[in-house]
Amino acid sequence: MLRAMQSTALDIIREEHQALAAMLRSLRMLVEASHRQATPPPFEVLRAMLVYVDEFPDRLHHPKEEALLFPRVRVRCPELATVLDRLQADHGAGLLRLREVEHALLCWEVLGEPRRDAFEQALRHYIDFYLSHMALEEREVLPAAERHLSAADWAEMDAAFAANQDPLTGHAP
Repeated sequence: MLRAMQSTALDIIREEHQALAAMLRSLRMLVEASHRQATPPPFEVLRAMLVYVDEFPDRLHHPKEEALLFPRVRVRCPELATVLDRLQADHGAGLLRLREVEHALLCWEVLGEPRRDAFEQALRHYIDFYLSHMALEEREVLPAAERHLSAADWAEMDAAFAANQDPLTGHAP
């Protein structure tokens, strides 16, 4: 076993998780405030927040986890195969769930108040799903990677994750 290693990639993964969690919680708070006030939410803001979730974590962060981090952890920590399988499946399921949330938001915006509950429910399920997904990665995969991956593994992943251009983590394009 290698000694625990800190890396740029680990820092970026954790920063991106924190940024996404903040975005998801902000989405929830906006919708809850709208519900309490019995007013429509700022739909354009909700759409922009969902675009962020789609463009940065789903198109930038997850592919690098799947191509670089998960395969290395799978080789060095075969006992995590089930966890890694679940996380990889979550990435695909997350995209489908996000489309459901986006569709429910559009329906609410176009068809009005009768569609609010469907959106709120879809959003709650999506946020709970995503926060659980990130917690599992941080509880199981990242500590194992930190303990078992080599300096060479981290060098490649550091370069790949450093290229991410997530504006919420201070790495704007």
